[in-house]
Amino acid sequence: MEKTYYPKEKEISQEWILVDANDQNLGRLATQIARLLLGKHKPNFTPGVEMGDCVVVVNAERIRVTGKKMTEKMYYRHSNYPGGLKAISLRDMLAKHPERVIRFAVWGMLPHNRMGRRLIKNLKIYAGPDHPHQAQKPKPLAKGA
Repeated sequence: MEKTYYPKEKEISQEWILVDANDQNLGRLATQIARLLLGKHKPNFTPGVEMGDCVVVVNAERIRVTGKKMTEKMYYRHSNYPGGLKAISLRDMLAKHPERVIRFAVWGMLPHNRMGRRLIKNLKIYAGPDHPHQAQKPKPLAKGA
């Protein structure tokens, strides 16, 4: 009978990873970030265990999208009042809140449960090239990873 391996709390190590979103495709970048947050890049990945790393994204305002997504992709929210549906295009969202664009894209690729809500807290997104996480010494993400 084979035993199932389940990582212990002390065996899990979290690293800080720096991702530069400059001229990156939104969807492809979001899948890389979601993979890092879930910990799927680690050899001892176990589903249902928080093994992922903390991810710092800089230059969020400089991402790219293909096709007509800048004008046709819409983000919706509702105030829970009659007629309270609000819509904002990707172009306007990038102008006002570029961090939210990446956060929404990554959130769509994470599990929508307690674990996903805890994982999204390990994602730090900044519109410009500066970030306050120098003390954690984030390692830059390799281009092929």
